[in-house]
Amino acid sequence: MLPSTPLFTEKTSLIANRAEADKPAPGWPMLAVPQAPREDHVIEQLGRIRNDEFAWMKFVPATGTRTMENLPPRLGQHLQAERNYAQQLLQPLAASAQAFYKAMAAHVRSVEQAPAAASARAPGGWSYSVEPSAALGHKRFVRRHADGRVQALVDEAERAAGHAYYRAAEHQASPDERYFIWAEDVIGNDRHRICMLDTQTGSTRVLVPEDAFGYGGLVFSPSSQHVFWIWRDAHSRPSRLYRTPVAGGSTELVYEEHDPALFMKVARTAANGYVAVTLFGPDTSEVRLIAADAECAPPRILRERERGIRYEINEWDGGLIALTNVDGASDRQILRMESAFASAAPEPLVPHRHGVPIIAMQPFAAALVRLERVDGLHRVVLLRPDGHEMVIAFTEPSYVLEMPLAQPWDATHVRISHQTLAQPLRWLQVRLSDGQVSEVERESYSGLDSDRYLVERMHAVADDGQLVPITLLSRKDRAGSPLQPLPLLLTGYGAYGIAYEPGFSLPALAWADAGYRYAIAHVRGGSEKGYDWYQGGCREDKRNSMSDFLACAQHLQRMGYSTPEQTVSHGVSAGGLLVCGAANMRPDLWAGVMAQVPFVDMLNTMSDAGHPLVPLLRPDWGDPLADQNAYDAMAAISPYENVRAAAYPPVLCTAGLKDDRVPYWEPAKLLANIRRYSTSNAPALLLLNPDSGHQESDQPQSVLQQAAQLWAFAEHCIRTAGAADKHTGR
Repeated sequence: MLPSTPLFTEKTSLIANRAEADKPAPGWPMLAVPQAPREDHVIEQLGRIRNDEFAWMKFVPATGTRTMENLPPRLGQHLQAERNYAQQLLQPLAASAQAFYKAMAAHVRSVEQAPAAASARAPGGWSYSVEPSAALGHKRFVRRHADGRVQALVDEAERAAGHAYYRAAEHQASPDERYFIWAEDVIGNDRHRICMLDTQTGSTRVLVPEDAFGYGGLVFSPSSQHVFWIWRDAHSRPSRLYRTPVAGGSTELVYEEHDPALFMKVARTAANGYVAVTLFGPDTSEVRLIAADAECAPPRILRERERGIRYEINEWDGGLIALTNVDGASDRQILRMESAFASAAPEPLVPHRHGVPIIAMQPFAAALVRLERVDGLHRVVLLRPDGHEMVIAFTEPSYVLEMPLAQPWDATHVRISHQTLAQPLRWLQVRLSDGQVSEVERESYSGLDSDRYLVERMHAVADDGQLVPITLLSRKDRAGSPLQPLPLLLTGYGAYGIAYEPGFSLPALAWADAGYRYAIAHVRGGSEKGYDWYQGGCREDKRNSMSDFLACAQHLQRMGYSTPEQTVSHGVSAGGLLVCGAANMRPDLWAGVMAQVPFVDMLNTMSDAGHPLVPLLRPDWGDPLADQNAYDAMAAISPYENVRAAAYPPVLCTAGLKDDRVPYWEPAKLLANIRRYSTSNAPALLLLNPDSGHQESDQPQSVLQQAAQLWAFAEHCIRTAGAADKHTGR
């Protein structure tokens, strides 16, 4: 007989007194808890056996999008019961949620528009900007001419009218400035349509009606005569590049990618010399170029894909340049090339420096600008064609710099933005000739005084001695000496090499204004400390992310910033894997756990070859279909499989019914297992949005409302934690 997976054979110690377990936890109402039936679903895989007893919750319609109406009856009834239970459980917290929402919404962003900087001014004399719409909290895109004319381009409030869901992306003008395009999702399933405004006639038409990829998936050709756009297949993978004439005519297939482990993006290079089609995965890249003077020709491969080699291409100083990890440059270097890697040995333009990752590059005629990270903090570096470098750095203990791409090639300044957890965005322009920095514009919020807040940066010591950065926000009037433990909300992500940037946050400020502390744990799996930091939280080392998160919580508790009874964890998507995995390891460290659209059914999802993201993400997580070590590593940490008989704190998960990245059944199954094994009687609830996918509608009001509901839950968890401890004997 095949050996059993220990995850299921060790769970024999269930709650001894079921009657005691059915009592509500102190501070929570007595409600009938949705009970998910268990059905054997035995899976034999690589000599291992597991029983996924809640597999019946998974539903993928044969065609179309999931709705509450097309769910199988039993599943629909169960999910509706989950919705009703969550609504009833949270109803007593409505006043607290409203108070948090009012605290966030009271800070109204100014709609005043500062003069545009030279770097934002396009060749035709127009400058493009985004400002809040007058209605519904959406964005409004406008442009202003040097002669004083103002032209409205898109008002998202008008576009969203009549739709339960709306999110738009990739807004951009054509090089000749006649057209303006964007991608919009009005369903909630991340499948976009592409719309185009003709600024001369004022007419808007749908250029691509459906199934477009809206994130790096569309761009005008250099001549402005075509739009290149990417199509999503039935598995939601961006797999085809099309070319559509702006003036009308047939759409042509330009390129099709058959490897499901690669994603695709398209963009113009800085000097408008090429359209670059980039195919990429965590450890592979391939760039195909379409020259501006032959934009209907097939794309030409620059360097064929090779496992372990990542690169992206742009043009500068009369030739092509590559940002790449070739030749062991794990934190990337910039190379100058004639036409391809295969030609004469590329010349290092910016050499590799271990631990100093280059995040992005933006070429201008006057200088090559790069954004990099030193000791975990951003800085901007200008490189002039004569080889002279100028470094632009900042002194705050924690901040975020961003450098918008696709800025005008012949600009005299580069536009960057700067923000902290307490300070809103301010836009700066850096003169390319001498590095002089000046402020162009800043967001202002009514009633906000950033000087009231303290932003700190510290480090926790991980189990293996690594120093894990922490960003901490509090009110200065509550953070003083002697240090007092306060309620703490600790969040993190730690996956895909994505750094958790400590940017301005109205929800974080509302939490701090309540007299609490807000912290970000920059755990391994992100790229805050470079490529090695990213790889240290991948595959068989993924447990490091969770142990880093625990180390951050314990450090803050040990230093007197908080206590376990006052600490609530929070994570989104792969951050949900982080916080739920950490809760399985140490359920006693938390007063509550909040996981939004959480990736928590790791082993089963990564064993689903038909999932849209699984082939792409195998380099990050491993392949449990082919690799026993990968299977065992996932089986040891996957939150769903590792729920155990222990006193779990209250757990809240959100889900979008239309989500095809992290489907609703992942948190639904996790919560069913927690209810089965937990000895604490603390609630486990699912907030299911039937109209959304992996992201909520792009409307500040709905975003703040959800944050307020989560914060009210966190606050209630902390207020009731003492009583819960007495109840469970924890």
